[in-house]
Amino acid sequence: MLAVLTATTLFTSCNDMLDTEPRKTEMNKETFPGKSGDVDSQLAGIYTIMNVLGGGDSDTTFPLYWWEIMSDDCYGSGGLQDNKVKSMHYLVQMSGNQYEYPFISLYGGVKRCNELIENIDKVPWQEEEKALRSQQLGEGYFMRGLYNLWLTQLYGDVPLIIAAEVPEDMETQVSAEDVIYPQIISDFVSGMNLMGTARGYGDGHANKFVAEAFLARAYMFWAGFYKKVGELAAGNAPSINLVEQEGCPGGTLSQGDVINALKDIVANGNYKLCKDYRSLWQYSNSLLWDEAHDNEDGTGNKEGTHAYAFIADMDRSDCFDQPGMGNGNTEELFQIQFMNASNWNIGSSYYKTARQYSCYVSCFWGLRCNGNNGKRDYTYPFNEGWGQGTPSCNIWDDWTHVEEVGGYSDIRKLGSLIDLDHEFEGLGGYTYVKDDCEESGYAVKKFNSVELDACKEDKDTWWSKAPGYSSSSLDNKMQGDHFEDFYLMRYADVLLMLTELTGDASYMNQVQARAGVPQTAYSLKAVQDERRWEFAFEGLRFNDMRRWSGVDGHSESSYAAKALQAQAGKTTTHHGNKKYTMKHMTCSWTKRYKDTQGFLAKPMSQINLMGKKLIQNSGWGDETPEQEKTYVTLY
Repeated sequence: MLAVLTATTLFTSCNDMLDTEPRKTEMNKETFPGKSGDVDSQLAGIYTIMNVLGGGDSDTTFPLYWWEIMSDDCYGSGGLQDNKVKSMHYLVQMSGNQYEYPFISLYGGVKRCNELIENIDKVPWQEEEKALRSQQLGEGYFMRGLYNLWLTQLYGDVPLIIAAEVPEDMETQVSAEDVIYPQIISDFVSGMNLMGTARGYGDGHANKFVAEAFLARAYMFWAGFYKKVGELAAGNAPSINLVEQEGCPGGTLSQGDVINALKDIVANGNYKLCKDYRSLWQYSNSLLWDEAHDNEDGTGNKEGTHAYAFIADMDRSDCFDQPGMGNGNTEELFQIQFMNASNWNIGSSYYKTARQYSCYVSCFWGLRCNGNNGKRDYTYPFNEGWGQGTPSCNIWDDWTHVEEVGGYSDIRKLGSLIDLDHEFEGLGGYTYVKDDCEESGYAVKKFNSVELDACKEDKDTWWSKAPGYSSSSLDNKMQGDHFEDFYLMRYADVLLMLTELTGDASYMNQVQARAGVPQTAYSLKAVQDERRWEFAFEGLRFNDMRRWSGVDGHSESSYAAKALQAQAGKTTTHHGNKKYTMKHMTCSWTKRYKDTQGFLAKPMSQINLMGKKLIQNSGWGDETPEQEKTYVTLY
């Protein structure tokens, strides 16, 4: 048995439902699940894995944060001691088990999915419950596909576990390209065919349209990264073989099938882009908007108060916390949701799940918490945090260049990034403190913690003034009070994937129109730029870079290798010195990308446990000189 699966018993109380010991009610694995409500409990346990990942220490747990750090859009940064995030950015490691946590967590999620899929018919389903059974089963298949997708994108070839009790032949790693991706896409097909189309805005559950969207995302990565299809709009991507299982008839799935799935979302999903891009992000909340309109001239500049000018021109009805906006908005297909339920007593000291119900990237991407940063009189309305994973100079410089050439301003740039040297002019200003590393002069605005003049103290967040708030479950608002959804799939992505797959620019033009930028004809370069700007800091950039490297494969001339190496020579601030030049920690970004193909090291604890059944990825094994793959203290 894979120890990685038994390790999941360390997680949350949701594991109560997976116990094999009889209870006083005589509920055990022979009789569980006994009713549809039990399957609901299983699904809650399956979805909770996303909270375990997204709510823990982000440099230890959260793959989508990792993929931003590993891309050319973020540095590792943080303080001198924040070595985990910096090692990730340079594609090196501090220890052989540094990247273990998602490996264990995601297999825990797969295990829970397998148990639901295998045992769902222990429930004596009535005729009128058939649709409910189909929906619940479809969610189990979909979530298994999602967790396996993340596993393979992180670690490459791994064991494919599709049984609750793991037979010996499933303990050996298999080809992601030839074995795991066919299963992932088959699971998404099953989810697509089994789940219904109903959606409650922000209810947290997948539906048919969510499965169709992720079907496209998985297929596009497989076709680009593994099959080296450089431009999908040419229509020459191969079909992929499917696995016969409930909801999936087997056979093959073609590029045309993927396009039809996305078109079904457009035609029938009732999703639409929010009118204002800023509506998606918590800095546009109505409480902050009110502070910008709290006197007759609308400036908000009453004595002793501030005004956040960036959102002052918005319609109040478009604010983040208004109906159809923000959490549960009209373009949100799927997301990780958070709530005020974190507790220091959840989990263990190693498995850092105490904050699992808090969107902890808000703390990591908050302003570096030294000096006056995060104090309202200096950096209103943005709060303090760890200051890790700061945006790179590259994303700002590249974006500005595109704006200058095109002669326009893209609302998404200042809607995504804080310009530290200019945004706080008129206030006390941002402080570059002496223990900071790799400060680019920018911070992530989308997820940055936000406070109000109405908050009683610094380090508070606007959520404490939102209707329905009780009190911080951690008694530490800076760490505990972050409840913004982390988007996993937005309707904008559906539109941009359709343009990339078909060459039809009309879908992309809708996204451009919302941003107020010129609508352009199709080109791969246009799609690449649009995806970079639209989804900045949402966890998509690194794997987009990898699949666009298809024509050149994993060579030093690939899209990803060149984009990563372009970081070298940029001027950053470290130790308060604004003249530091970025360089790779051990060799070069091109070499580390070429050697690793963008995969992380498999944890040595699991390799040692499994012996030759689990093989280390290239770039991390004995064939790679230690000095190239091991963290070096630069600062």
